[in-house]
Amino acid sequence: MSRKPKKGYFVKGHFVAEGSDLDLELKAELKGTWDSSRTDMKRESDALQKLGEDLLDLRSDLLARLQLSDKLLEALAEARRITNFEGKRRQMQYIGKIMRKLEESQIAAIHAAMEEQRNGSPAEKLSVLQAEQWRERLLAEDGALAEWLDSFPGTDSQQIRALIRQARKDNQAAAAAAPAEPGAAPAPRKASRAYRELFALLRAQISGSSALPGAAATDDDEDDSDA
Repeated sequence: MSRKPKKGYFVKGHFVAEGSDLDLELKAELKGTWDSSRTDMKRESDALQKLGEDLLDLRSDLLARLQLSDKLLEALAEARRITNFEGKRRQMQYIGKIMRKLEESQIAAIHAAMEEQRNGSPAEKLSVLQAEQWRERLLAEDGALAEWLDSFPGTDSQQIRALIRQARKDNQAAAAAAPAEPGAAPAPRKASRAYRELFALLRAQISGSSALPGAAATDDDEDDSDA
């Protein structure tokens, strides 16, 4: 069976297939738009190579979730091993070449994974907020502990009671050591070890639970600077 001939044309004795890179280049040049097209292509190529460089530092769990090709994963692994500057530069160019062949959906997934690594997933942000809210309630309300233990029965009750007692003592000691002047805003509180460990315990319990605790996430999401 004869092969169907490709559509195209000849330029200076060379066959140019329709839709090929050379075809697009020649048509763009004919229209006077080649310079701008080449600039856009260069910009896109550089952005994809930079995204490939970012993949080198992506967490292993996020990288596995992307289900990238073995070819790209092997190229990334090789780039991590290379210490020579010129060798690293050439390897990153190779990675950029592979990146240019990815689907738009794959590129979008990589950007989403990078964003999650930088700022955390929505679930992680929610767990931070809930842990903050529970910690303040447990330190301020004696009855909050019983509610917490009902919601999270797997919590070590002796450990959480000890952390609450110590965090309260530390807060009282800090307040007594630096009394605020009348009308002045209270000085920033330096988080004690018990205060931080209480947060870590609460967040671990919340993150490991399939049900959300009773503290509603209605306030603005704030980073826990002492966690």
